[in-house]
Amino acid sequence: MIHAAKGGFPGWMVDTYVGWKFRSSFRGLWVRGALEDSVAGRLVYANHSNWWDGFVLHQLGRAAGWDTYCVMEEKNLARYRFLSRIGAFSIRRGEAASSLETLRYASSLLARPRAAVCIFPEGELRPHGVRSLKLERGVELLARVSGARCVPLCIRYAFFEHERPDVLVEVGGSHAAAPLERYREELEAAARRLEAATSLEGFTQVVSGARGVAERWDAVRGHG
Repeated sequence: MIHAAKGGFPGWMVDTYVGWKFRSSFRGLWVRGALEDSVAGRLVYANHSNWWDGFVLHQLGRAAGWDTYCVMEEKNLARYRFLSRIGAFSIRRGEAASSLETLRYASSLLARPRAAVCIFPEGELRPHGVRSLKLERGVELLARVSGARCVPLCIRYAFFEHERPDVLVEVGGSHAAAPLERYREELEAAARRLEAATSLEGFTQVVSGARGVAERWDAVRGHG
């Protein structure tokens, strides 16, 4: 497997580039719900509807003060190995030996202070709003082996009244290891709450991004 290789100058470079790329592509990252602030590690599980999802979790982890890691399919991480510098590590889906190795490695990461291991239990990209979610058992097994608290997240990319999209994150309540059905229910509930949002009311901005032409024009005219 490919392990995470965070730290050093290469890690700083990739982290800086990803942050710049995110801020230049979106108007901001907005969160509703409490982000875990404990020293103990947490297992973060999220929907997976967009290429940007892993970078969203990276930015969210930085804002929360987490030591963030993310599971990625090995064939993709081998192609973009630089992502290991910001915490990506691999799994080979469908191979029992690889799954066991990744499970043990992820569990060891969760023992680190302020660690956040992020996983997409759907196992593949699926359009936002698809019901019902079909989850793989890895998230349940990792929670049971590690004993970490589990944090459900739902991510949505939304255009409101601005040129660039906003990234909305709905954070559910943390819970202990549970049967797989619990994870599905938590994610679907978070998705329903997020889909109902028609504005940024109730959300807190944790990462600011780029302003559009209208916002820059308003600022010049003294209306921004």
